[in-house]
Amino acid sequence: MVHNILQVFYVTLIMHESLDEIEKYLILKVREIRETKGFTQEQLSLSIGKNITFISQIEARSKKAKYNVITLNLIAKVLNCSPKDFWPEKAI
Repeated sequence: MVHNILQVFYVTLIMHESLDEIEKYLILKVREIRETKGFTQEQLSLSIGKNITFISQIEARSKKAKYNVITLNLIAKVLNCSPKDFWPEKAI
C-alpha cells in the first residue's frame, strides 16, 4: 500500500507540467483500474474504438494528451465500473 502511494506521488511529479492536478489524478486512476482489471493499454484502446496507441499516449509522462468525459464514460463501460470511480472523493 505505501509503495503504491509513493509510486503514484512520484509519477504525478514527473507527468507533463501542463497537466492540471485533476487531469493527472484521472490518468493515474484509470491506469490503476485498467491494470487491476487486467487490460493492456492496447486492449483498452481498441475496446473503446480508438487507435492502438490512444491509451499509451495519455499515460505517457511526456505527453499533453488527456481524457475527456466521453472517453471516461466509454472506459468505464469497458472496465465494468462507474465513471465516478475515476474521480477523487473531494476536490483537488
